[in-house]
Amino acid sequence: MAFEVTMADQTVERIDGADGYELEGPLTTFFSSEGRHQKLTSWSVRQASYRTERIACIRRVSDRADTADTADTGYSPRLEPVPVAS
Repeated sequence: MAFEVTMADQTVERIDGADGYELEGPLTTFFSSEGRHQKLTSWSVRQASYRTERIACIRRVSDRADTADTADTGYSPRLEPVPVAS
């Protein structure tokens, strides 16, 4: 399994081999259990971490780079422009 993380600046990071992710304080961390467990445990290996405030969207995708799964992780905050004080 893999995840595509769209950042607030619209760059996309791909984390191959990750089985899931969870919030760890100000970070969202992606883990791999390397097929040992069906859920994340203390034996899971950290793959990548990103500041949660910089994430716009997380999408689960298939291992093949050209085919996206239809399942979405559901995390997709609405980004709205913030007025700048002059």
